[in-house]
Amino acid sequence: MAVITTLSVWLIPLLIAVVLVYGTFKKIATYETFVEGGKEGFSIAISIIPFLVGMLVAIGVFRASGAMDAFTHLLEPLLKAAGVPPEVVPLAILRPISGTGALGLMSDLIKTYGPDSYIGRLASTLQGSTDTTFFIL
Repeated sequence: MAVITTLSVWLIPLLIAVVLVYGTFKKIATYETFVEGGKEGFSIAISIIPFLVGMLVAIGVFRASGAMDAFTHLLEPLLKAAGVPPEVVPLAILRPISGTGALGLMSDLIKTYGPDSYIGRLASTLQGSTDTTFFIL
C-alpha cells in the first residue's frame, strides 16, 4: 500500500518532467507552448460562459415553474418499480450539466434524508460516478 501512495504522489510531477525533457530533446519551446495552450484554454472557457449561464437559468426556470415536480410525479410509478426514489431525479438530470448545481442538490438531499439513507447513498453515488458534460467538452 505504501508503494501505491508513493507512486500516486510522484506520478503527475514525473509525467510533467518527462514531457518537458522530451520537448527539450525535440527542440520545442515548452514554456511558450504551455503559455499558448493556456491562452487557448482561457478563450474557450470565456466563450462557453454565455451557454452555461443560459442553461443554468433554464434549469432554474424549469424547477421554479413546477415542471420538474410534474415530470418527477409523472415518472414516479416507473421509478418506484425500478427502485429509484423520485427525489434523486433532479440530481440525475442536473449532474451532467452542472457539477456545482448537482453538488448543491446532493447536499440538500443528504441534509434532508441523511447520509446513511438510501437516498443519501444513491445521491452520493450519482455525484461521484458521473461527470459534467461541459467539463468533458
